[in-house]
Amino acid sequence: MQLDPDSCYQALVSRDPRFDGLMYVGVSSTGIYCRLICNSRRPLKRNCTFYPNAAAAEQAGFRPCLRCRPEIAPGNALVDSHNRLAVALGRRIEDGALNEISVPALAAEMGISDRHLRRVVQDEFGVSPNKLLETQRLLTAKLLLTDTMLPVTEVAYASGFASLRRFNDAFKTNYRLNPSQFRRGAGNAKGSGRFVFDLAYRPPLDWAALLQFLDKRLYAGVEAVVDSAYLRTVRMGEHVGWVRVQPSARRHALCVEIAPGLARAIPVILTRVRKLFDLGAEPARIAQRLGKLAALCPGLRLPGAFDGYELAIRAVLGQQVSVKAATTIAGRFAAAFGEPVATPFPELRLLMPTAQRVAKVAPAALAKIGVTSARARTLLGVSRAMAQNPNLLEPGADVEAAIARLKELPGIGEWTAQYLAMRGFSWPDAFPATDLGICKALGMEDERKILAHAEIWRPWRGYAAMHLWRTLA
Repeated sequence: MQLDPDSCYQALVSRDPRFDGLMYVGVSSTGIYCRLICNSRRPLKRNCTFYPNAAAAEQAGFRPCLRCRPEIAPGNALVDSHNRLAVALGRRIEDGALNEISVPALAAEMGISDRHLRRVVQDEFGVSPNKLLETQRLLTAKLLLTDTMLPVTEVAYASGFASLRRFNDAFKTNYRLNPSQFRRGAGNAKGSGRFVFDLAYRPPLDWAALLQFLDKRLYAGVEAVVDSAYLRTVRMGEHVGWVRVQPSARRHALCVEIAPGLARAIPVILTRVRKLFDLGAEPARIAQRLGKLAALCPGLRLPGAFDGYELAIRAVLGQQVSVKAATTIAGRFAAAFGEPVATPFPELRLLMPTAQRVAKVAPAALAKIGVTSARARTLLGVSRAMAQNPNLLEPGADVEAAIARLKELPGIGEWTAQYLAMRGFSWPDAFPATDLGICKALGMEDERKILAHAEIWRPWRGYAAMHLWRTLA
């Protein structure tokens, strides 16, 4: 990524929030790298070097700023990249794939050679896959050391390090402090037992619209919207708990509260929250392309999915019925096949049914909750497919091919596949042209005419769909 020093410095001088997380500045006089919105004293231009991501800044020898905290920055929306393979690889690494498998194994999974994977990541992000992963782990550790009182050993494992020794070595090498010294310097750790984090976004963000969209599509008992906050239960392997998300009172950020029992799952949960609330979006770019369509609500986001399976089931339940009717059946589905769980919130009482469990359910059990026989076959087919391949909603290098694979599943047509691409893939150019609401909003019925009209919104047609649906709310 080529960054023009003059333009970057001007963005730094103005603390322009549009570029927050899209680039970082390394200051040679301090050895620190910062977000461009940092409120520290402005450095001299000759001391500044600009980097496209935190990993590149750390590879150059800079340490993260304690004031502006690069670990909570919005980050790049990886789907904005022109290199789709780099998009897919970056997302898999960001989601922690290399915590489970090796770089060669990830390359094999993506259908490319190890050498090609390394070259693509280096060209796109300016660092090796391992450096990208190490920076992600270290920034997660910095977040946990600053905002929690977790023991250092727990921080190491929760951040993805295989051992305390490797964690200490990496922390000292990159930050020239040991973790305990860093924690004493941070001074912000909370001792309430619950974990509370801020995740930044680029303003504006229409929180009310986000909540309204999710509230109409939630699984009763698994999710809830209460007092301008989104709540849900969470199961991560053997770890069970809850999450609450609401706007931060201190900055352009969402405040994420996580139950104590989910300590080891914090990095994955924060990644999923970022995806669900579309915190990597660039509202200014999107609004500029959408023009009048986005004028009344420039902060509208494209909600992702906290869990791919629950989105897939909700999409199937929404086929050819109203949003309200689908939500009613979704609540019955959760009650029938989910597991009871205790939480501090009366609205949260169930864990989402798993694909493995539903895959074994008899069609008659689905009929009892109001699912038609045809839809039951689709639900069971999707459940079996996702039980066998939990990464079914990972688009890979070719989004169109991934959408085509979804349509090979029984009962998954164009509308469902495009909806899953919008929210499950977080693909901003997905567009369910056959949706009745979109047809009504545009005053058109012919799919070809709708698609032709939507060309003016590329590559943000998914956001256009959100705005069109909003006009009908």
